[in-house]
Amino acid sequence: MTSPGRTERLVLPGVLTAEQAAHTVAGILAAQRTDGAIPWFRGHHLDPWDHTEAAMALDAAGEHERAEAAYDWLARHQNPDGSWYAAYADGDAGEPTDRGRETNFCAYLAVGVWHHFLSTGDETFLDRMWPAVQAATEYVLELQQPGGEIGWKREDDGTPVNDALLTGSSSIYQALRCALALAEQREEPQPDWELAVGRLGHAIRSHPERFLDKSRYSMDWYYPILGGAVRGAQARERIDADWEQFVVPGLGVRCVLPNPWVTGGESAELALALWAMGESERAVQILKWMQHLRAEDGMYWTGYVFDDDAIWPQERTSWTAGSLLLAVAALGGDEATTTVFGGEHLPTGLDPDCCR
Repeated sequence: MTSPGRTERLVLPGVLTAEQAAHTVAGILAAQRTDGAIPWFRGHHLDPWDHTEAAMALDAAGEHERAEAAYDWLARHQNPDGSWYAAYADGDAGEPTDRGRETNFCAYLAVGVWHHFLSTGDETFLDRMWPAVQAATEYVLELQQPGGEIGWKREDDGTPVNDALLTGSSSIYQALRCALALAEQREEPQPDWELAVGRLGHAIRSHPERFLDKSRYSMDWYYPILGGAVRGAQARERIDADWEQFVVPGLGVRCVLPNPWVTGGESAELALALWAMGESERAVQILKWMQHLRAEDGMYWTGYVFDDDAIWPQERTSWTAGSLLLAVAALGGDEATTTVFGGEHLPTGLDPDCCR
């Protein structure tokens, strides 16, 4: 089991002690396969985005070798077009269960690789992963639409689904900025990526009509902030406008309206978004509220149906625990995590008006 001495950086009063953090990290490690794959939990599927989120949490906890193994799994099993499938049975690369190739899933590797490099300074790792990041980024940008938004996915037969999701595109915005940071580190300029970032950020901030209407989902509410496209007064206005709809005092954050269901992943991600916009006190409060989802094994239940006083579904996912650890790491000042989610030191891309 992970030693509490390695998780002192993850202490947050009212949320985690070092011992509790170590217990949570051990739970993620227990879910990880020997080949590096991190499924939601053993016996469930792996998706590339949540796999990466869990790996980032391992880096925040000092488990760098195990995080590196997770990224190596992605590099070994990347499709020839730069993508990954949306789901693999129990993390078995030979058993994809959803052969769609979602753009935000594929883009997120860049966030994890940059986070790992910032955590370790390992240039050899960066050199090894760069071809995978480059291929994944090019795959994603093939689905960028004329308005800047990113199409959702390709079907198994290659058919593009050009409809764009605000949450997915916001996550891709963060990923493209991390990809640009990696390119700068390697001194390999990517001007097309810079323009793509500028166009995407403009669409997120100014053109909601370019995205499918998923406003019932809390992720569409906070992800433009979490992904870094929206900051300042616009971020505060956005959060305040729907706070009472999505936040359930004492319990956490609803996943979708009007369902009486709060979820750990959304709660932790909102806390991270609040931290990113300078609202640390509210972020800590959200994390304190979600502790009713903590299980005896140190992991976190996915959600709670408060009208029925019922834990649902009966699962404790690696990515829910990972999102909680990353939020705590940011609040605690972990440099790699604050750089990746704070965004101040990430490239911003080019103004889309500059090239018209």
